[in-house]
Amino acid sequence: MGLFSFLKGQFIEVIEWVEDTDSIVYRFPAYDNAIKMGAQLTVREGQAAIFLNEGTIADVFGPGRYELSTQNMPVLTALKAWKHAFNSPFKADVYFVNTTTITDQKWGTTNPIIMRDKEIGVIRARGFGNYSFRVTDPAVFMKGIFGAKQEFHPEQIGGFFKTMIVSGVSDLLAESSVSVIDLATQYDELSSQAAAKLQPNFTAIGLELTALVIENISLPPEVETMIDRRSSMNIAGNLDQYVKFQSAEAIREAAQHGGDGLAGAGVGLGAGLAMGQLFSQSIGGAAKPGSEAEAKETAQDAQAANPTAGQEQGGDAAGAGSTVPCSGCGHALGEKDKFCSECGTARPERSFCPECGTAQRAGAKFCTSCGTKM
Repeated sequence: MGLFSFLKGQFIEVIEWVEDTDSIVYRFPAYDNAIKMGAQLTVREGQAAIFLNEGTIADVFGPGRYELSTQNMPVLTALKAWKHAFNSPFKADVYFVNTTTITDQKWGTTNPIIMRDKEIGVIRARGFGNYSFRVTDPAVFMKGIFGAKQEFHPEQIGGFFKTMIVSGVSDLLAESSVSVIDLATQYDELSSQAAAKLQPNFTAIGLELTALVIENISLPPEVETMIDRRSSMNIAGNLDQYVKFQSAEAIREAAQHGGDGLAGAGVGLGAGLAMGQLFSQSIGGAAKPGSEAEAKETAQDAQAANPTAGQEQGGDAAGAGSTVPCSGCGHALGEKDKFCSECGTARPERSFCPECGTAQRAGAKFCTSCGTKM
């Protein structure tokens, strides 16, 4: 390398940031090089250039093309104590700051937020969403956040923003008193309120919170299950009618499996009505001291509606064939009836088979056990 090339490499004549990077701040590589007075500075749209003198912010340049001179670097000129016609190379740190909007930054709760809901009570909730921001005051941002790093990326400040946003959103949810059941209808409003609430914190470090979105507030699985059950009850409609319907279904099942024929239906009807009444009263909170007695009366009424049900199911050892006709009016007399309930005639005495001694009904012509003629 010749002497001319060496000298040319020692003096920076063009200062610009053209690299495609997601960095918020980029330090121009001029640490060991002297900047030539009269060098060309190009600041593109969405950028700002900051000159530092021995770690102190001097001059800030917005978008445009500049020829560096003492006229457009008043602060640096004063700090260096240059004369008005100074044309010698000088040394300074040059930083470019990205002032475009940084989008699609994620935030979310690391641990559940404990909050009090006016309908459910104390619950644990998680929230997440995204936000956007941009640098509005490069000098304040450099002083408050950046320091003296080579580059600065959104990830390096993401944790700080995340903590700030979670704290603000949690406080806002507590103040809004919106039930978690209705939160989905308030996401847009809550997002705008949270952005306005957090903006002063961003302004203090030279930033603007351009957007904040609450995507979802989620609840623990057990709370979601409880909400689903509550929705099912609402879909069922009137709880009393629902209980009656379920009782009717239970009675139908009992009638089909609890016994044979009309007897099973009668017993199932009495038991079903008693259970249905007790269940309905316990659910509705209207149970009274006499509820059990009323349930028993209901079962007795069902039994009275079908008095032979127990006998047909084997409740009477003699069964339905033990009845005999009254000698006075022909009314059927039960096994234990001594007098007719219709005419009052005494029950006729039984006869016995002369061959085997088996008791026979009155008027029987042949023995029901051995067939001997009576």
